[in-house]
Amino acid sequence: MTTVTDTPLTTVPSADEIVGRVRDLQPMLAKNSAQGEADRRVVEESITALTDAGAFKIAQPRRYGGYETSMRTMLDVSAAVGEADGGTAWVVTLCNVCAWLTGLFPEQAQDDVWADTPDAKVSGVLSPTSEAVKVEGGFKVTGRWYYNSGSWHASWAVLGIPITNADGEVIDQGLALIPRTDLGFEETWFVAGMKSSGSNCLIATDVFVPEHRIMPVPAAIGGDYATEHTDEILYRSAFVPLLSLVLAGPQLGLGRKALELVTAKADTKAISYTFYTAQSDSVAFQLQIAEAAMLIDTAHLHAYRAADDIDAAAARGVYPDVIARSRVRADTGWVLDHITKAINILVSAHGAGSFGENNPLQRIWRDSNVAARHAVTLPAVNYEVYGKALLGRDDQITPLI
Repeated sequence: MTTVTDTPLTTVPSADEIVGRVRDLQPMLAKNSAQGEADRRVVEESITALTDAGAFKIAQPRRYGGYETSMRTMLDVSAAVGEADGGTAWVVTLCNVCAWLTGLFPEQAQDDVWADTPDAKVSGVLSPTSEAVKVEGGFKVTGRWYYNSGSWHASWAVLGIPITNADGEVIDQGLALIPRTDLGFEETWFVAGMKSSGSNCLIATDVFVPEHRIMPVPAAIGGDYATEHTDEILYRSAFVPLLSLVLAGPQLGLGRKALELVTAKADTKAISYTFYTAQSDSVAFQLQIAEAAMLIDTAHLHAYRAADDIDAAAARGVYPDVIARSRVRADTGWVLDHITKAINILVSAHGAGSFGENNPLQRIWRDSNVAARHAVTLPAVNYEVYGKALLGRDDQITPLI
């Protein structure tokens, strides 16, 4: 097997260059969006083009040819893909964040994934919906993990497991890095939005996972990662804040695209059953456009503040405290809250034609609303987490902070 020391370092493009490459692909990604929905998986042409453009390298260590960029870049790349297609953006986002998770494992585990296959993609699910039996050198894992976004395209998966002792007692929670060839697969993703994300179920039956491919989750929540490469800034980023905020990236792109589509039609689209022959002549329409634009701007301000906080703390080698980490969850909820409100305003302002099957607005509306219901990003939950942290209460509702 190849080891990391055999792999040459990569010339890393700037964040603007990576985003520019994605923007060049937007017409093709948009063209494939309807087919992706029909197939309930991203079209391979899109995956291949994004792979060639480096869109899946942004959270992979440079030691394996990745770009090892930043939280901010992860947002911007996801948003640029989201301007063209939400489902594709979700797959890019989840594969990248799972690459980041893989970068937290010991080097031996990272070698297993990337040393021989630098383009390997990883999907993942944090929930420990499984059983794990302690055996010599590792664990035997059996379980089912739903909502594996990108499962059609990933060759590895990072999956939640309970960590047990020799008596079978659960003593911790972990993530297991498992090759896709060891996992069964069941199509379970039949949904109203984000259809092409391929968030299906992966299945393990007595799969052996060696110790070096197990990572304790509570330790990671506190910033204690297994990677030996503690000089790599990206892999010092705060665990839950990054996992939460990264899901806001596609939403930013969806919001921007909805605003662009509605404003582009405003001079030529009438408001039916009124004297307005152009929506743009209507003061009511102007107010709606302004409100939607401000909501989208607000979402960006919070997303970028949170990203900058994560990146700055990682650069300083400081792990954020509970209040700072809770605020990122609240920022994430704020982004989703405001983007979905903005898109609702925009489709109402645009009119019933928003929901024509050939109108990309209906897909944006469905994708945004489905993605906004991810459990880690729910605004009400995240505001409660932040409120309890601000008040110093000891009755938090989740360890995922």
